[in-house]
Amino acid sequence: MIAGLDIKEVVELALLLIATGALSGFLAGVFGIGGGAILVPVFYECFRIAGVPLEVRMPLCIGTSLAVIIPTSIRSFQAHYKRGAVDMSILRVWWLPIVIGVVAGSVIARYAPEKLFKIVFVCVAYSASARLIFAREGWKFGDDLPKGPLMRVYGFCVGILSTLMGIGGGLFSNLLMTFYGRPIHQAVATSSALAVLISIPGALGYIYAGWPAAATYPAVAALQVPFALGYVSLIGAVLVMPMSLVTAPLGVRAAHAMSKRTLEVAFGCYLFIVGSRFVMSLVGGQ
Repeated sequence: MIAGLDIKEVVELALLLIATGALSGFLAGVFGIGGGAILVPVFYECFRIAGVPLEVRMPLCIGTSLAVIIPTSIRSFQAHYKRGAVDMSILRVWWLPIVIGVVAGSVIARYAPEKLFKIVFVCVAYSASARLIFAREGWKFGDDLPKGPLMRVYGFCVGILSTLMGIGGGLFSNLLMTFYGRPIHQAVATSSALAVLISIPGALGYIYAGWPAAATYPAVAALQVPFALGYVSLIGAVLVMPMSLVTAPLGVRAAHAMSKRTLEVAFGCYLFIVGSRFVMSLVGGQ
């Protein structure tokens, strides 16, 4: 037995996490999302099997996702940057509001009920899915991104919502940029850079937010050192990271080979599927 699981269950979980790492890295490159939208649902199932209590399961998934996103997003950003697709002017405006939003999201994560994380995930995923799948050329906020305070408010919202969902921010920045007429390929590339800004302070924030969890649930091995630090599962991160780094550049090449509309529909369908998983979880209470 290892952490309350027999050897067969441990091997199955390990293989699932390794495969998830490969898929999340690829998606990080394709969509500029850091892979969190695939990591959180899979981590949720893995931690359920490992006996992590429902009350802390979702924040553990999100914190671990943010930790995994760190190297993946760096690798994805480097690949997009070499292609000259990243809009550095947006990064200069957004970096501080995003970091402030991440800090605020980490504080909320320490005290928020478990259902809040799922509700945020579902609402944003469904909204984004509808926008991408049924998008029309007239669905725009303007011809270009705004200047001044509104742009900084957008940055803050990207930071706080990304931290509560465990994603790298690409979901929100992709939508904002396309709503203001920016090409989807540029939005994906710039989002990969934002994932770096969000994942590092976000992971540290979830370590802080989850530090009391080990003492609250002393019988749950998955929450104890050396298996976890706060709401970051070290085992999950170690198993997922290597393959995600290998496949991220492959996703970048795939993104630049796809048409704008194909990329939007694929992203929209994917978000609808993962959002539906958490709708079932909210209804079933698991």
